[in-house]
Amino acid sequence: MNLPSKITICEVGLRDGMQNEPRLFTTEEKVSIANRLIDAGFKVIELGSFMSPKAVPQMANTDEVYRALGKVDGVELRALVANKKGVERAIECGCKKVKLNVSASKAHNLANINMTPEESVSKFKESVELALVNSLEISGSISMPFGSPWEGEIKLEEVEDIVEAYLSLGIEEISLSDASGMAIPNQVYSMCTSMREKYPQVKWWLHFHNTRGLAVANILSAMQAGITNFDSSLAGLGGCPFVPGAAGNVSTEDVVHMLDEMGIETGIDLERTIAIGKEIQEMVEGGTDSYILKAGRSKDLVR
Repeated sequence: MNLPSKITICEVGLRDGMQNEPRLFTTEEKVSIANRLIDAGFKVIELGSFMSPKAVPQMANTDEVYRALGKVDGVELRALVANKKGVERAIECGCKKVKLNVSASKAHNLANINMTPEESVSKFKESVELALVNSLEISGSISMPFGSPWEGEIKLEEVEDIVEAYLSLGIEEISLSDASGMAIPNQVYSMCTSMREKYPQVKWWLHFHNTRGLAVANILSAMQAGITNFDSSLAGLGGCPFVPGAAGNVSTEDVVHMLDEMGIETGIDLERTIAIGKEIQEMVEGGTDSYILKAGRSKDLVR
């Protein structure tokens, strides 16, 4: 099996995980978790989003979190934005990396904002220009490229159209986000192989939800296709409010454990990560989706 020797993990629990929780985490709690993640070796953290506080109250204090943390050398602290207003907030609080998002599902996009995915990306132009003139890095994300509850299968050509739209704006870092949890391993391998061959200039990220228990298998398939950047969430927190039955993101503990056992470098301290995950479990309402938090590391069984 031909696999990368090193993988980069972006911890998204502070954004994608917490945005679906009934509990509102305080600025102090988020900063404490972020600092512990940094101490555990995470080099990329999605710290929050700059969405409307009315729409996503869980993210209302993202500005305060950035101001409290300040610049952290050697660590990328990124945030999700929807429009120019979000970029303005990012600039004001010192955020240096923002991410835009569009759905690969035309039905989903049309129902929400009455635009096709390509039209949505074209509207990002002023956001991109504002970010770049203020020295912010900017990336793009494509939700549901592997399938949606509305259309079922999404054609590869439709995903490529969105990639082309991002590239036309100068965005060359793109995430494929399985928000619906419909991806399967052979499909992931095929799409990732195709995308890397057709767009070698793009830095690819993969983001999987564990709705049908295939997230780790999908990560392994993406690795076989040469992908080295993945999102994951502490304790498997998260989920998509627009997708029926959607589960949380793939658990960070599960992903790092698998990579550790396979001898693949992440730079992340698994024991510290497990400790943070257990703390998160105690803070949220309801259960979480992490096998390692339930069963412990494989090596813990060796006596």
